[in-house]
Amino acid sequence: MSEATPTLSGTAPDDGAMTLQRGVALAMLFVVGTINFVDRQLLSVLVEPIRADLHLSDTQFGLLTGLAFALFYAGMGVPVAILADRWNRVKLIALACLVWSAFTALTGKVTSFAQLALIRFGVGAGEAGGTAPSLSLVSDLFPPHRRPFAVAIFQLNGPFGVFVGSAFGAWAAANIGWRGAFLVMGLAGIVIAPLLVWAVKEPPRGQMDQGGHGEHHVPLRETLALFVRSPSLRLVLLGNGLSAFVSYGILNWVPAFLMRTQGMSLPAMGQWFGPAAGLTFGIGIMGSGWLVSRIARRDARAYGFVPAIASLLIAPGLAAALLMQGWQASLAVMLLPLTACTVYIAPGLALVQNLTPPRSRATASAILLLMYNIVGLGLGPLFVGMVSDALRPQLGDDSLRWGLMGIIPFALAAAATQFAMTRHLNRELAA
Repeated sequence: MSEATPTLSGTAPDDGAMTLQRGVALAMLFVVGTINFVDRQLLSVLVEPIRADLHLSDTQFGLLTGLAFALFYAGMGVPVAILADRWNRVKLIALACLVWSAFTALTGKVTSFAQLALIRFGVGAGEAGGTAPSLSLVSDLFPPHRRPFAVAIFQLNGPFGVFVGSAFGAWAAANIGWRGAFLVMGLAGIVIAPLLVWAVKEPPRGQMDQGGHGEHHVPLRETLALFVRSPSLRLVLLGNGLSAFVSYGILNWVPAFLMRTQGMSLPAMGQWFGPAAGLTFGIGIMGSGWLVSRIARRDARAYGFVPAIASLLIAPGLAAALLMQGWQASLAVMLLPLTACTVYIAPGLALVQNLTPPRSRATASAILLLMYNIVGLGLGPLFVGMVSDALRPQLGDDSLRWGLMGIIPFALAAAATQFAMTRHLNRELAA
């Protein structure tokens, strides 16, 4: 594949204009993605006041943060991505932002578990129109060898959203209440959505790939066939699904573990966990994207080796952090697994972009995100919550420690799958 960088339009704008256009588009997609992630993170940060107000069990909370959201997110993800491969992606992302933000604002009005579950269905359905179309846009802004790093920059909306969600959630709980927090974030998304349409123009598809070839529509069955034929695509589905199981299990339950089991206060959560999680997640995503972009020019196996090594590091790091006494020591040791648990994201998403044609990239991304959200977001938090509830009669508040310990074998399984993928990567990317 050619290393030359095509222009961003049919003409030949100067390098400064091209760089500015890329930068504005990536920045706006980052902002919208951050709002997407903050809306999810708020529920995890505010779990204790919400649980007390609505009388929720750990299993119910696991359903709300996991399966209830993931089913609609995943269920809508592929149909919306198919639309994104055929329609204006910028307008689609803006419309999706309006939908999930409206439902986020409505979260502040719920009075029962059933109402909260229904609202989370709506949030999940709206957020299905965010990530996959955005990744397709990024692929038409950057050439293949720069995509892992560009995808990493976009995916920094996750750790930044964790930081903002944790800090804002802790402040809101003390000042405007958990209901006010959801209302404010919902209104923020409603304001940002039209700005995206104003600031970002739809780029030609396939312009960054050799020969362009971005106008041919790819049916869903052909996109699915790509995953059947390609060992790398099959293994990235499995490996990233397992990694997401671990990542979402950690992300959704570590705040509750630190507060409930380790005695961390809500103000300390905003002051210490928010910045720590945002920094470590950012290092994991950005570092892996930068590292894979550099190494993969010489050895494409980096798409598998880098996340595999990170998955191996999660097991001892998480076990040690969970066994520490006191939230300060636990959070300090938790920095390693918090960093390692996001390393899989940028290499996996960039690999799918590079192994699929332009008109199927949103759909292919949605298929990978389906694994993230069904196996990862849907089952990871639920698994931890169910284990915690099962052990609560014997262990009390300490049950959550062992619920989180139960995800360690899944990290080892993810590492094995990602190592297996390295046998196929050089051949398939060269082809």
